[in-house]
Amino acid sequence: MHPHHTDQIRRDFLKKMGAATLSAMSVGLPTSSFLSSCSPSEKMPSSIDTVILLWMAGGMAHTETFDPKAYAPYEKGMDSKKVLSTFPKIPTAVDDLFFSEGLENIGSVMDKGAIIRSYRAADLGHILHTRHQYHWHTCYEPPQSVQPPHIGAWIAKELGPVNPVIPPFISMGQRFTVGEGEELKAFHSAGFLGTEFGPFLIPDPSTGLDSVRPPQGMTPQRFESRNKLYEELVKRSPLEEHGSGYQKESLKRSMEQAYRLLNSPEAKAFDLSQEPKEVYDTYNTGRFGQGCLLARRLAQEGARFISVSTEYEPFLGWDTHENGHTRAKNMKAAIDRPIAQLIRDLDESGHLDRTLVVLASEFSRDAILEGRPGEKVKDQVDQPDQINDMKYYGMHRHFTDGCSILMWGGGIKKGLVYGKTADERPCSSTEKTVVINQIHQTIYHMLGIPPETHYTIEGRPFYTTPDGSGEAVLDLLA
Repeated sequence: MHPHHTDQIRRDFLKKMGAATLSAMSVGLPTSSFLSSCSPSEKMPSSIDTVILLWMAGGMAHTETFDPKAYAPYEKGMDSKKVLSTFPKIPTAVDDLFFSEGLENIGSVMDKGAIIRSYRAADLGHILHTRHQYHWHTCYEPPQSVQPPHIGAWIAKELGPVNPVIPPFISMGQRFTVGEGEELKAFHSAGFLGTEFGPFLIPDPSTGLDSVRPPQGMTPQRFESRNKLYEELVKRSPLEEHGSGYQKESLKRSMEQAYRLLNSPEAKAFDLSQEPKEVYDTYNTGRFGQGCLLARRLAQEGARFISVSTEYEPFLGWDTHENGHTRAKNMKAAIDRPIAQLIRDLDESGHLDRTLVVLASEFSRDAILEGRPGEKVKDQVDQPDQINDMKYYGMHRHFTDGCSILMWGGGIKKGLVYGKTADERPCSSTEKTVVINQIHQTIYHMLGIPPETHYTIEGRPFYTTPDGSGEAVLDLLA
């Protein structure tokens, strides 16, 4: 190939890569002229240092999990409308608190935590997974003219790392190469806060160590050379020419953080093979269980915010549009043992005192109702009046008005049951309804982040919760 032609290809490649870099770095990012902190100079006292979010992606039916109703065992020809729960109730470690069958282990640690049974997901016009996940994780309804930060990014920005080597915001378990990948990427972001506060992504926890070391066979010298080449690429990109000082500094710090981790002893925290076999086997129910084990290791090493997802992929996992009972049974088997072990391990090591563990989902499910009662939306599943096939037995439709959230540690009242849902359809919230800005503000309150914390973006005050309206649910706290 002619040398001139080769140079032209190289220049085109660098130009395109540079444009892609600028595009990726600048989405929702501020320029220094319109990002200004309005955070209070004095922080509030905190009861926690770390948050672990156990994300039940896909819509976990409350009546099939943590808020069971009247059990209707499967019978061919049974009336659909009589199906409220397809699992019998089981006792937990808390008197008069019952979960559904298959959650015995989580039930055994509820004396260390609390359950909210009255969370109400927002009416976003359409009941769609990624819209509601966006809302849950950012507290802002999509779409937004400015990309709001994920709650993990807010926490990373306001508090910084516990351990300067460990990334303050780590998200694991969710791949972006399946299903609605672009929609999921939209809220896995630090938005206007900058690259350095974005998530350190680990799609597969079993290969977490690969995230913090050079590819197999690459020598340290070659990696150093690659790193210098990447720095040169950034310098030649439009970001260097047109980006703000804030953008450049944010990108530089994120690169430095990654490089520091790569060369640190703490990198071993990402290596699950360091665990004794019996411990690993207890957690290992699959990728989610491995994620719980990795979350425990990273929390103990000083991560600030860790998300572990069962992963959202349309019609898989908790997205039970058919075979609802069977799929829920399999999902409970994947989460029950590792979540309980995570709580026990954090408690025994003393870390649970300063760690908040939250289990949540974007919305709930019902066999008959689609959406919130009184707000009819298009049905996505055909449910026959009479059930003559096991695939129709279970919860199939999106339901937003009776979700369960579990919390452990960090000053949460132990053994508390907060809120209530009706025992008959619609199994909606009837007492102490909680919405997303209250959940976020409760977490910020526990971390010592004041409710008035905000930044001015293009002349608009941008709070941790919309208009600063979120109020912490103090009754949840000891």
